[in-house]
Amino acid sequence: YRFRGFTQTDYKPAFQGGFDFAHKSGFYLGNWNSNVEQALFNGASLEMDFYGGYKHTFGDFGLDVGVIYYYYPGTGKVSPGVDADNFEVYIGGTYGPASLKYFYSFTDFFGLHSDAFAPGSVPPGVDTKGSQYLDLTLTFPFDGGWSIVGHVGYQKIENLKQFGLSEDSYYDYKLGVNYDIGGSGWIVGAAVIGTSEKTLFTVGDLSEGGGKTRGVISITKTF
Repeated sequence: YRFRGFTQTDYKPAFQGGFDFAHKSGFYLGNWNSNVEQALFNGASLEMDFYGGYKHTFGDFGLDVGVIYYYYPGTGKVSPGVDADNFEVYIGGTYGPASLKYFYSFTDFFGLHSDAFAPGSVPPGVDTKGSQYLDLTLTFPFDGGWSIVGHVGYQKIENLKQFGLSEDSYYDYKLGVNYDIGGSGWIVGAAVIGTSEKTLFTVGDLSEGGGKTRGVISITKTF
């Protein structure tokens, strides 16, 4: 499981699923879930995303606005007071094969704030609220159930340099191909995913970093 380029399962497999409810008015609600495995989540082994918003089309242009809450049951077990949960708002647009989506966080970035560190190691009162992410994705379908997907994202983590890091942002990228098996809705995907800063979004025993460039295989089905 890769989130914005970084592994959330220590480069191990993930089992994921969710559901969506969309009203004819354009409003929608949904839930998505995945196993996770990284010290970043502070004792949690499950991610549960809850989201809702509104979609509308204006000719060939599509608009999507909403909110998403990333919930990690059990977070805070290892280091009390450090909560990995996140809350973001987003706005996105689609046109032809392109989609562009912007996320803004109203909570600390996976619990990153000065209270999570030993006194004196980080200036007091420093948090990471206001972090931002921009997602550009291009999808090109072809005959026979094939499609090519390209993605580039930019993550800016607010105040990160005050925690002693030299960088406060990074790029992630993906280039992949998907195949719909016989038009059945079972889609097999293969992609190359990586980041510009291999260790920025990593906590614990991932000594080589969580953003290494690697191939990722997926099998999905929508019912």
